[in-house]
Amino acid sequence: MAAVKNNLVIILLAFAISRFILTVGLTVDPTLTEILHVGLEGEVKLEASELEAVSLDFGRLSSRGEALAVVQPASENDVARVVKAAYNRPPFAVSARGHGHSINGQADTRMKGVVIEMGRGSRVSFLPRVYEKEMYVDVWGGELWIHVLKATLEYGLAPMSWTDYLYLSVGGTLSNAGISGQTFNHGPQISNVFELDVVTGKGEVLTCSEDDNSDLFHAVLGGLGQFGIITRARIALQPAPQRVRWIRVLYSNFSTFSKDQEFLISLHGKPASQRFDYVEGFVIVDDGLVNNWRSSFFSSSNPVKISSINAEGSVLYCLEMTKNYHQGNADSTDEEIQALLKKLNFIETSVFTTDVGYMDFLDRVHKAEVKLRYKGLWDVAHPWLNLFVPKSRIEDFDKGVFKGILGNKTSGPILIYPMNKNKWDHRSSAVTPDEEVFYLVAFLRSALDAETLEYLSNQNRQILRFCHDSKIRVKQYLPHCTTLEEWKDHFGDKWTQFNAMKMKFDPQRILATGQRIFDFEPSTVISKDDM
Repeated sequence: MAAVKNNLVIILLAFAISRFILTVGLTVDPTLTEILHVGLEGEVKLEASELEAVSLDFGRLSSRGEALAVVQPASENDVARVVKAAYNRPPFAVSARGHGHSINGQADTRMKGVVIEMGRGSRVSFLPRVYEKEMYVDVWGGELWIHVLKATLEYGLAPMSWTDYLYLSVGGTLSNAGISGQTFNHGPQISNVFELDVVTGKGEVLTCSEDDNSDLFHAVLGGLGQFGIITRARIALQPAPQRVRWIRVLYSNFSTFSKDQEFLISLHGKPASQRFDYVEGFVIVDDGLVNNWRSSFFSSSNPVKISSINAEGSVLYCLEMTKNYHQGNADSTDEEIQALLKKLNFIETSVFTTDVGYMDFLDRVHKAEVKLRYKGLWDVAHPWLNLFVPKSRIEDFDKGVFKGILGNKTSGPILIYPMNKNKWDHRSSAVTPDEEVFYLVAFLRSALDAETLEYLSNQNRQILRFCHDSKIRVKQYLPHCTTLEEWKDHFGDKWTQFNAMKMKFDPQRILATGQRIFDFEPSTVISKDDM
C-alpha cells in the first residue's frame, strides 16, 4: 500500500512539473523526467535546500555539486532502478552519498545528475544481521559503523579492523580502505570483507566475493566508488573484549619513536599476549595540541608542556597503544603491558595510562565531536591531507615537514603510525607505497576562517611539493587529484586494471563523478591511449 502511495505521489509530482513547464514555457532536464518515472519505493527530493545540503561535505572545501535531484532509496532495488535509468540514454551522473564525510566533494555530482542518499536520508530498513556461528555480519552499505558495533556487541562479537571515527558509512570506508591502529595486525577494513552486493554502473545487482565475480569484488574494495554502489557488505567478526588499557608515552627523538613503532607492528604474528592490539601515534609541534580534542586523554588538571621536556626542535612524538582484555584477566594484562613497555625507549616520566570500556575507546572521537559541535567548531572547513609515506623516507619527511614546513602551529592533530603491506590485498584497488612498511601521516586540520583555510591549503601544497622535489614516493589516502595524469601517477601499475574495470562495470562513466578520475562524456569512450 505504501509503495502505491509513493508511486502516486511521484506521478502527481511529475504531472505538476509538466503543467508548470507548459504554463511558463520552460524545458525540464530529461534527467528529472527519467527519475520520476522509474517507480521508486523511496522518495525523490527536488527542493533547493535538499540539493544544497548534498553539495556540502565534511571538508567544506567545495560546493560545486550539480545535483538535479536527491533520491532517498527504500531498498537496493531503488538504487538499481536509478542507476539503470542513468545508464540508458541520455545518461546522467549518479553519486552515492553515505553521511557526507568526504573532504573534497567526492560524493558530489560534477555533472548534472542525481545523488543517492545511502545513509542519513535513506529509507532502507535493513538492520545489521549478525550470524553468530559463522562469525560475520551483513549490513546495508549506508549503515554507520557505530550501529554495526552496537549490533555485534549484543552477541559478544565485533569487527576486527576499524577507523578512528565510527560515524562513517560502511560503503564509504570500504570504497577507500578503512584504517586505524588495528590495521598493522588485521589489515584495513577492506581486508576483512567476505562478500558484497553491488549495483554496477549498468544498473546490475551483483553479489561478489573471492569466488564469485571476483574482479568486481577486488575492484570495488578501495575503488573510490568508481565501479558500483555497495548495498550490502558481509563483515568478518571476532570475539569482543570488555575493557581496554589505553597507554600513551612521549618521545623527543624521532628516530627512536619510529623504531619503537616499527618494532611494535612487527609483532603482528605473535600471540595476543605478546603484542598490543592497537598502535598509533601523533606529532606535537606546539603546547596547545597536547591537550586538544584529539589528546583529551591527558588530564586538564595536569597538562603536558613541551617546554618541560627536552624536545628536539620543539617537536614531540606521542606513541599510543592499547591492550584489550576481560575483567577476569586484568592482572595478567598488566604483566603483559609491562613486559612490552620495557622493550621501548620512551621518556621514562611520560607514561600516561587510562582504562575504558571497549566501546568507549572505539567511540572516543565522537565524544570530542559533541564538544566541538557545542562550541560551533565542527561544521568548519577541514583542509585535510592524508599521506602514505614509505618507511625508508620517513626520517626525511620528519626533517622537511614536521621540523620544517609546519613551523610551530598546526591547527589540528597530526597522526603518524606504520602499517604492514602484507596485511593489504594487492588485488584491491587501494594504493600503497612499494615498501613492506609504510606510514600513515594524516594532517587533520580545521580552518575557522578564509585566511586560515588559505594558509593551511598552501601548506598542504608545500608538503606535496617537498615530497615531489625530494623524490619521496608518497601516496595519498583519500586521494584528491585534478588531472588524468595525476590519477595515473597515483594508481601507478594498477591504472591499467583500474581503467579496464571502469570500462567493464561503468562504461558510461556515470558513477562517482565527484572523484574527477574519469570525465563524464557519454559521447566518447576511453581510448587505449588512456590505458
